[in-house]
Amino acid sequence: MLKVLVVDDDFMVAKLHSRQVAATEDCTVVGVAHTGADALRAAERLRPDLLLLDVYLPDMDGIRVLRELRAAEERALASGPGVDALFITAARDGATVRSALRAGAHHYLLKPFHQAALREQLRHVAAARSRLGALETARQEDVDQLFGTRPPGSRELPKGLAAHTAELVERTLRDHPAGLSAAECAGAGALSRVSARRYLEFFAETGRARVSLRYGGTGRPERRYTWVA
Repeated sequence: MLKVLVVDDDFMVAKLHSRQVAATEDCTVVGVAHTGADALRAAERLRPDLLLLDVYLPDMDGIRVLRELRAAEERALASGPGVDALFITAARDGATVRSALRAGAHHYLLKPFHQAALREQLRHVAAARSRLGALETARQEDVDQLFGTRPPGSRELPKGLAAHTAELVERTLRDHPAGLSAAECAGAGALSRVSARRYLEFFAETGRARVSLRYGGTGRPERRYTWVA
């Protein structure tokens, strides 16, 4: 269960974000804060996994909140994964975006945004924390997934899989955050069903897609794929 602390000075916006988090599978809201000082106190008391953090707060900006949390973790010599931060803000200037990145933000969503974008990021954080927690000896593939540093299409593919088709299937999955079956992915990407399934299974095996089963009538349950990397 991903524990989320919502930080926004607007009470109605904080309530909306809280509802969106609560509606996302395996996520729960552990607290809400409306100032930077409240956020720091709540983070120390509640130990959330993730902050949904606005930049514009009445007493200090969200960048400073994140920096102070990082400094507190270093002073405590924290060995765990620490807290992640997802900025949700109207701040569009490049300097603020760069500051958020350098402070260690997981991602940066600009208001207004589609609810599916938040759900995708919540799942991404949960998947990354799960992989990081289970990591003992890292492969380059593990590092690339966690840091997101390798250019699209450059990850090693098994023999018989092509980079441009992998990119197409990845984009198709990203565009459908609720998930797709192999048949639906094939239709959306103009691929054969067999080809789509090969790439979907590769993404599932490498941890970049999650597989769930949908039970309908008689016969085998339908395999559905959701992008998580």
